Amino acid sequence: MRLIPLLLSLACASAFAGTPLSGIDKAGMDTHIRPQDDLFRAVNGAWLDNTPIPADKAAWGVFYILREQSDKQVKSIVDDLSAGKPKAGTLEAKIATYYRSFMDTAAIDRAGLKAVQPRLEHIAALKDKAALVAELGAVQGVLPTPVVLVVLADPNDPDRYVARTYQSGLGMPDRDYYLKDDERLVKTRAAYLEYVRTLLSLSGDAQSGPHAEAVVALEKRIAEAHWDKVENRNPVKTYNPMTLQELAKLAPEVDWALMLKQAGFPTVERLVVSQPSEVTAVAKLLGEVPLETWKAYLTVRTLDAAAEMLPQGFRDARFVFRDKVLSGTEQEKPRWQQAVAQLDGAMGEALGQVYVARHFPPAYKARMQELVANLMAAYRDSIDGLSWMSADTKAQAREKLAKYGTKIGYPDKWRDYSKLEIVEGDPIGNARRARKFEYERRVARINDKVDRTEWHMTPQTVNAYYSPQANEIVFPAAILQPPFFDMKADDAANYGAIGAVIGHEISHGFDDQGSQFDGTGRLRNWWSAEDRKAFEKLGARLVAQYEQYEPLPGKRINGKLTLGENIADLSGLQIAYKAYKLSLKGKPAPVIDGLTGDQRFFYGWSQSWRSKMRDATLLQRLVADPHSPGEFRANGAVVNHDGFHEAFATKEGDRLFKTPGERIRIW
Repeated sequence: MRLIPLLLSLACASAFAGTPLSGIDKAGMDTHIRPQDDLFRAVNGAWLDNTPIPADKAAWGVFYILREQSDKQVKSIVDDLSAGKPKAGTLEAKIATYYRSFMDTAAIDRAGLKAVQPRLEHIAALKDKAALVAELGAVQGVLPTPVVLVVLADPNDPDRYVARTYQSGLGMPDRDYYLKDDERLVKTRAAYLEYVRTLLSLSGDAQSGPHAEAVVALEKRIAEAHWDKVENRNPVKTYNPMTLQELAKLAPEVDWALMLKQAGFPTVERLVVSQPSEVTAVAKLLGEVPLETWKAYLTVRTLDAAAEMLPQGFRDARFVFRDKVLSGTEQEKPRWQQAVAQLDGAMGEALGQVYVARHFPPAYKARMQELVANLMAAYRDSIDGLSWMSADTKAQAREKLAKYGTKIGYPDKWRDYSKLEIVEGDPIGNARRARKFEYERRVARINDKVDRTEWHMTPQTVNAYYSPQANEIVFPAAILQPPFFDMKADDAANYGAIGAVIGHEISHGFDDQGSQFDGTGRLRNWWSAEDRKAFEKLGARLVAQYEQYEPLPGKRINGKLTLGENIADLSGLQIAYKAYKLSLKGKPAPVIDGLTGDQRFFYGWSQSWRSKMRDATLLQRLVADPHSPGEFRANGAVVNHDGFHEAFATKEGDRLFKTPGERIRIW
């Protein structure tokens, strides 16, 4: 029997003057609902009944409230920087100027189309298909084109960057919005056509109606070529390295050397084509579709990308479609919050430096390191105890786990924005230059060694992620706060919330996607055939479970699309529970607020998924999001958890009861 390293307690004893807090918001609970029947509503029912979604939000709940708080903290930072009248050219001045220029809607209205007119005239002047191909290269990183060029770590050589293509170019969230006959999607298509027509009309296009119809028809053909979300989750199927000569044979209608040159790429001998059939289809469209339609398409993409920074008519049209129709939002977000979102995308790490100094004390990082160590230890123990995996594959799994990297709070090396030009009174130019700055930063490192210090979220982001090619888990500063982690609360709820988040991210390295990468981040099969078959059989059972859930009438969860997240939820909760039990060191957990430690653990888990969303947003999530809605994440994992059934003494007839033999246990 292997000894488990002693796990440290989440909460310092000195933090409590007496009995610790339970960490559970009892006022948000519905005591008329039994957790054995519906854990999500038992814990969150009163909150759901009494809390309206704010008029300017598409959804509301724990994540959204924390994001609102983070946005306000960033606004305070920007306000302070602006009040200090920073010296021109400094990072502080760039932040203040970017924000101020976006906020000045009066100046934006007076400017009319001045900021985009040169781009519109350039598009209108394109003479032939060669010029079109050159333009599709030149706008890389700035506009979403049908085939986008990026630079990422090579799955076959994770220490080197490689050029890669991805499908893109749609104005709606996913191919299903163009292709499915669902009544809700049909209405959305009609609204999108009107949005496109409005953009073109406001730009002065006398043929806005016919041009809008042609653009939407073109996008439908692009959507038909797109791989669906499930196909795109397959890292082997989307890894298709080829030479330029091979790419030219795949899609001969395109001068790829010209496109790459205009995109700023150096000589490229090899690149990875993620969706080969989509590239072939788009290349044919470039040959078949009239140049005038492509010009209208690029005009729409340009206007849509700039709409928040164009006169009121454009802003109103964008809100109606992108917020009201797609998300169900009743009221536009405050302008300051739109500005914060723009600024976070343009110079997020610059803001992050100040955010960390103000809101992330060193003690938080130390505590998070303890949490991660606790969960990693529990995961190692769990691997050892797997009944369905052979000894050889277990050894490979332990080796991968031992190579995990962990990033907490903020980067060790901050991004340099010294070469980014920000101009007073030029919000569209600032946004475009910021996008191009980031794009060129990435392109410049093609074929270079991968920078393992880089972050893909800012510190002020309320989220976390696992990177399979870096084999690392990353936790930005903003997520380490109540209700995910409360320094004043008892360990149980903390383990159920932030502990499960940590376990979730660790588990992504062993979900249906992440498990195809080894400990170095290389795309490599390290499984025996029998073990992989057993794993896929368990996954198929989880797919079947989630496809029984119907969040909207007639619209069920896509179990294959959400499989990776559902595996991570299930496994993360299992590991967090194991870590919690080990943290007790054999002592009984206290009863607080009439709840046992195990009950508080599962209440903390359910509370962390407290959320509600508008139907239009829920539809969008069900079509394109790999995450199940919060209610089904809360309930879907616990039905498979022995600890939940023991904590609440579930029995036959309870809605969440599952017999032990039916419970799905993966990691």
